[in-house]
Amino acid sequence: MYYSDTHTHTILSMDGHVPLSALADAAIDAGLSALTVTDHYDFFTEDGKKAPALDWGPTLQQFYETAPRYEGRLALRLGIEMGAGAFFQEEARSFLSLPELDFVIGSVHNMSPEKGGIDLFYLNFEKLEDCYATLDDYFTCMAHLAARPDLYDVMGHIIYPLRYMPDGVSLLGYKDVIDVILKAVVEAGRGIEINTCRGKTIGAWWPILRRYRALGGEIVTTGSDAHTVEGVGKGIAQACDLLRETGFRYVAVYDKRKPVFHKL
Repeated sequence: MYYSDTHTHTILSMDGHVPLSALADAAIDAGLSALTVTDHYDFFTEDGKKAPALDWGPTLQQFYETAPRYEGRLALRLGIEMGAGAFFQEEARSFLSLPELDFVIGSVHNMSPEKGGIDLFYLNFEKLEDCYATLDDYFTCMAHLAARPDLYDVMGHIIYPLRYMPDGVSLLGYKDVIDVILKAVVEAGRGIEINTCRGKTIGAWWPILRRYRALGGEIVTTGSDAHTVEGVGKGIAQACDLLRETGFRYVAVYDKRKPVFHKL
């Protein structure tokens, strides 16, 4: 079975903890065939300020020092997880022209600039009204990004806010805007990811995948969002099972910004 983890973070991410070599060793131990490193490039800081430009040099150095050691054992790919790129399109497009990139995840981690740009991780979700106010803003931001397909290869963790919210928060009221997002992705020939949140989130993807498939979606990647060796590959096998259950035949891994399909 071909298993790939296409959403991982090294020590070069502000919330990462280990070098790429440690993630690669963990990927081999987990039985993965491919690993894509996608360290963060967020245009907002945690408190909503404009972040400084990413220094790409350390990322390239780490990748090119590490990748040859795993040749023939693990397919290593170089990606980026770009946050809030749609609000800084000129800078985002300039960065995404880099020839070394294999893969780009387009993500939303922060509130919109109008709402202060705060990272969702730092918000208080004890009250349901706060949860739904955040979801209103989040899906508006995601639709803004989805309409700009040159800024991503796949849309990252569409159900992201739920990982911080209490059980019982529902996305039923967001079916229309989620449709807008998924239709934009399909029409542009882009994809989505199943983000397992290190094996914590599998079943919640079922309605998203079913709807995406019904709309003609075919391109799906699988990612653990690992920030440590313990998270690498977690939930990937279950995500592949869910893809088969929801009508998909292939999982994608990107090489030089093009999807390569592997039979499930």
